[in-house]
Amino acid sequence: MKIIVVGGAGMIGGRAALHLKAKGHDVTIAGRNPPAAGTPLGDLPFLRVDYVNMDFDRDALGQFDALVFAAGNDVRHQPEGVGDQHWHDANSVGVPRFFEAAKKAGIKRAVNVGSFYPQAAPHLVETNAYVKSRKVSDEGVAALADDGFVAMSINAPFVVGAVPGLVIPMFAAYTQYAEGKFAPMPEFAPPGGTNFISTQSLSEAIEGGLERGEPGGSYLVGDENLSFQDYFGAFFEGVGREKPPVRDEEHPMLPDGAIFFGRGNSLFYDTDPKVAELLGYRRNDIVPAIQEIVAQYRS
Repeated sequence: MKIIVVGGAGMIGGRAALHLKAKGHDVTIAGRNPPAAGTPLGDLPFLRVDYVNMDFDRDALGQFDALVFAAGNDVRHQPEGVGDQHWHDANSVGVPRFFEAAKKAGIKRAVNVGSFYPQAAPHLVETNAYVKSRKVSDEGVAALADDGFVAMSINAPFVVGAVPGLVIPMFAAYTQYAEGKFAPMPEFAPPGGTNFISTQSLSEAIEGGLERGEPGGSYLVGDENLSFQDYFGAFFEGVGREKPPVRDEEHPMLPDGAIFFGRGNSLFYDTDPKVAELLGYRRNDIVPAIQEIVAQYRS
């Protein structure tokens, strides 16, 4: 397939683009800015796409068989001084509007990479504008789907992993934190935990969606339920140190604002075996993913 990956210069889209390329597909990455030249992502064709402002070449979009959309906005992308309206504009309105343009351009299959919150913690939809925007974008994509436009959402939990040639500041910082480079910053993990999936597992799920997903599908994926102590502990163990203790206070590397279900709570779930089989992605990949991260960033 000839595939465009919107958000292909980022962590999720970048890993997916490289995975799909390795599987023999003709892959172009798209976004507002190209990746660094001389990197594996920089070697792929690039198309400028600003989906929020609908600034892109519609004729160029029509040359692709399939779309992977990994550019939905989350807390990392919210501009300073902009409130909840941003989630409405970027996700609730922007994502379905771009999928509608993809459908009109003639793209036949499309995967929206969404968030696990609306399915795993539906009570947050009414209280959290970001979570609501993810639900609305998911529903908007599903409403466009039909036999000629096989569009779906693959909704992921916390994603962890590396991308060759791409520096992911969060994981570089996690590695340095585990190495003790941020002393005297206290070393601990917050209570609670959540589900995690690796970039590689998610890339395989995206591939499975493109190949076998159904029109209007909304697939909640996930891999391992881990406490935050075990999650941060995997970074510490990766550099040869013991897991940090649990401390019930806001964590400098994972602030309370990033834990929508509340510090001290756990958002665990079991992935539907039928979904895992349909999408065909690997499991038990979190520790290997963290080992890959540590190998990339360890000084």
